[in-house]
Amino acid sequence: MVVIPFIDLKSQRIAYKEELQKAEQQVLDSGIYIGGPQVEALEEELALSCDKQDFFAVTCGSGTDALTISLSALNLQPGDQVIVPDFTFIAPAECVAQLGATPIFADINPNTLLIDPSEIAKRVTPKTKGIIAVDLFGECAPYQELRKVAQQYGLWILEDSAQAFGATQKNSQEKKQYACTFGDMAITSFYPTKPLGCYGDGGAIFTSNPHLAQKARELANHGSRSRYLHQSVGFNSRLDALQAAVLRIKLRHLEEEFSMRYKKAKIYDDFFMNWKGVKVTPQHIIDGNVSTYAQYTLLAENRERFIQILTKAEIPYCIHYPMPLHKQPCFAHLTHPTQENNSQQISQKVISLPFCAFTDVQSIIEKINSIA
Repeated sequence: MVVIPFIDLKSQRIAYKEELQKAEQQVLDSGIYIGGPQVEALEEELALSCDKQDFFAVTCGSGTDALTISLSALNLQPGDQVIVPDFTFIAPAECVAQLGATPIFADINPNTLLIDPSEIAKRVTPKTKGIIAVDLFGECAPYQELRKVAQQYGLWILEDSAQAFGATQKNSQEKKQYACTFGDMAITSFYPTKPLGCYGDGGAIFTSNPHLAQKARELANHGSRSRYLHQSVGFNSRLDALQAAVLRIKLRHLEEEFSMRYKKAKIYDDFFMNWKGVKVTPQHIIDGNVSTYAQYTLLAENRERFIQILTKAEIPYCIHYPMPLHKQPCFAHLTHPTQENNSQQISQKVISLPFCAFTDVQSIIEKINSIA
């Protein structure tokens, strides 16, 4: 039996094996395993990839660490409030809570699955300090509208681009602007299944503000600018040189992989548009946005029936995410919506299919057709 991988990292490894092995061996032979030239070079290349002048990238131990460090650099204090999407992975709200502040959940647009700017204004209080906007499943949040809200209330924006490094959106001048450049600070994740992933945990922080970049770098290294001199209480969150070397190789192939992803997503889109089985609708991509398709995500009107079809066809699936954040037990003590919202409804419909640059989408479609 041929098992279909949800994300085919093995095929990616085979495709770049010679380059990866050479880069990995160079690190092992160098004796420099934490920091050093590989990490420095990666940070430069990441910043350049965002196509923005005077831009800084600071690597760290994970995407979650990147959020916590960024919030600390933005001086989030206990008792403060931060508005986060109600429908996303727990990390944005978790990191706010870890620092003693309170996540305030804003509803999403039911088509794009992204935070709804009109819902944010309803939740601003004198304690609100900022907004965490999540580029969900690889699509940039509606930053023009979010920036207007942020400016109106004097809030910062932290862009959670854990799934969207390399995505683009047309800005107010109708020019292409890259993910990780929309917030006062931004983060991404290099978890292995991300479009740009390493072989373990890893993350990066982005900003145009040199003070915030320096603060983030300091916080990631025990609050230290120089050895044994600690400006603040920080974290131990560093990307190792081996991961940096792997990421540098994959970064060179990223545009090529994105092209493959777009073509495969189009094949899925065309199939499900005409499919006579369960009614399913792909996440809507806003005009002017180009997604990384970190996941290929559908909304199924009858998800249980769709799961039955997938199971019979031996196609793996994943539900991102099975409940809105305000329903999570760890946030039960917070004030929540009094009625069912879009996030609750979407959590009952959402389902993701196998997808990456190396996924055999046509084979998956044929298997679905054979069952349905």
